[in-house]
Amino acid sequence: MNLETMSLDELKALQKNVEKAIASYEARKKKEALDQLEKAARDMGYSLSELTSAGGVKPRRAVAPKYANPANPSETWSGRGRKPRWVQAALDQGKSLDDLKI
Repeated sequence: MNLETMSLDELKALQKNVEKAIASYEARKKKEALDQLEKAARDMGYSLSELTSAGGVKPRRAVAPKYANPANPSETWSGRGRKPRWVQAALDQGKSLDDLKI
């Protein structure tokens, strides 16, 4: 595959396909990890939900990203916690958070 010979539309389609493939891969890996954890909990006589809710501690929910790096759309930020370096760099260059919204 020669990226230099591809049109802009072809490159954008490829980018979307790569992003979908990465998300699918990450979802499969998370499912595999969760399955392994559930099996380990069962082997010890517990359910995973019993162990993760022990002591009243609720598991954190993932928050959907609100901002994306224009230079690398796979880098995202939910707007919570410390600003990633790419966000701070964009702000230092005079951009606003609205410019980075997804």
